[in-house]
Amino acid sequence: MNVLLIGGGGREHAMAWKIAQSSLLDELFISPGNPGSQRHGRAVDLDLNDHKTLRAFLLEKRIRIVVVGPEGPLVDGLHDRIADDPQLAGKVTVIGPRKEAAQLEGSKDFAKEFMFRHNIPTAAHRTFVKGQLAEAVEHLERMNPPYVIKADGLAAGKGVVITSDRKEAAATVKAMLEGKAHGAAGERVVIEQFLNGVELSAFLITDGTAFKMLPSAKDYKRIGAGDTGPNTGGMGAVSPVPFADRDLMQKVHDRIAAPTVRGLQKDGIPYSGFIFMGLMVVNSEPYVIEYNVRMGDPETQAVLPRLRSDLLDLFEGIATGTLSERHVDVDDRTAVTIVLASEGYPDKFEKGNTIVGLEQVREAYVFQAGTAVKGDQLVTNGGRVMAVTAFGKDLEQAVLAAYRSAGLISYEGKYMRTDIGQDLLKMPVPKGAHQPW
Repeated sequence: MNVLLIGGGGREHAMAWKIAQSSLLDELFISPGNPGSQRHGRAVDLDLNDHKTLRAFLLEKRIRIVVVGPEGPLVDGLHDRIADDPQLAGKVTVIGPRKEAAQLEGSKDFAKEFMFRHNIPTAAHRTFVKGQLAEAVEHLERMNPPYVIKADGLAAGKGVVITSDRKEAAATVKAMLEGKAHGAAGERVVIEQFLNGVELSAFLITDGTAFKMLPSAKDYKRIGAGDTGPNTGGMGAVSPVPFADRDLMQKVHDRIAAPTVRGLQKDGIPYSGFIFMGLMVVNSEPYVIEYNVRMGDPETQAVLPRLRSDLLDLFEGIATGTLSERHVDVDDRTAVTIVLASEGYPDKFEKGNTIVGLEQVREAYVFQAGTAVKGDQLVTNGGRVMAVTAFGKDLEQAVLAAYRSAGLISYEGKYMRTDIGQDLLKMPVPKGAHQPW
């Protein structure tokens, strides 16, 4: 079958790499892709908002499956435009939900109401809209710190502020509601109860009825070692997570994953694709912090190398409604991903610096993100430049292997966190814990 993959980051490079391994694949097209992902498929320049041209491409290339990597096109209704087109209906399957279901990520308030409606454990919350600043500040005054403040809409991973300073919290809410912080995305604000625990990323893939759990992971959002500094798109990931034993993951399956898929069915919301469940584990109990309607980045770069199953076979299961008959097989080794960034990220950073040393990396996978080709040179072209993923028989060995390979790559302004996985190495595994997932 022919496949179109949408996206140009490290997540999409990992997806392209995995899809290209499938015996079911005839041809893979990637839009826009990057110099790394283009090694696994043909790059095409498509305007997703030009539906007439997109339709012509899908028909001409006989595209069977469209895989949407990032959330933006899904929240904008790309799935709907393809599925509702009479010329494409029944011919093309979109991996990624329709616009209504994409509100699980596109609107924090929508997600919260969904969780409360279906008894899915999450933090208590209140939502405030433009014109309710006084009520929001009054609510903050009744709360105990820390304060968790979230822009309702998409804010490129930067719409969450956690602070113990009430004045800062009030100023943050004011900036959001007045449209100064995140534009329209922040003109509706969710203020949440703070949950004190450890974060965990859980993933499932579903055809709307059946679902399969994928390997769990932990990512590292802060720019600085010891989880300091501003949030980023993600600076590293580990899979599996030592504390995510089978007992905990059974709770995630029974209390969160299954009720989420059932809840979508009960609400009459069709869903096809991935669901990312961002969790906070408090005293061995999982709570949902957020949903994403796609795979995480850089968790994908740690999770997909562990997936022994044919990813395209799972997509075919969605297309035919036979996902329940497909099998998910996982490598039980540990994968650690280190993100190489540009100095200054997530704020201002340089582009166009020559990257050298990739050819020396032989014991790890390198997934490119913010890269470009200038002449015959690979150069930096983004804040997060690439991700290096290595395996180990255990976490300690995987960490050493990943940093060893990451050290072979160099460019001016190279920056990476030096403590990915270190917190987990210090964390005792629960007595009697089974193999992590």
